[in-house]
Amino acid sequence: MKEISGAELEVMKVLWQQSPLTANEVVELLADADWHEKTVKTLLNRLVAKQAISFDKDGRAYRYYPLVAQADYQQKESRSFIDKVFGGRLAPLVAGFAGQKQLSADDIAELKHVIAQWEQEQNK
Repeated sequence: MKEISGAELEVMKVLWQQSPLTANEVVELLADADWHEKTVKTLLNRLVAKQAISFDKDGRAYRYYPLVAQADYQQKESRSFIDKVFGGRLAPLVAGFAGQKQLSADDIAELKHVIAQWEQEQNK
């Protein structure tokens, strides 16, 4: 998958929340971004060219939907970030947040749960 820009990601987020959507529906849902209709349509066209989304023709309208699952995108981007910034190691990232006291009790519980699940899978 080709790189998705920040603006394109905002369009993807809308389509991940609900789809298929027409261009006008995407424009309405991105009203807070204060983007011109033409800008949103350009972003949709770029995402189609990158094969991140596709569309079905519905009469005179095009209904857009994602080809890339949100979880897959998040996994790819997370791995890329960790590789670039932390040399592929996750521990320094988590340690940095812990050291700055930026991990909530819920975050810690979730991390413990993820680690416990991973350990169970490794012992099978």
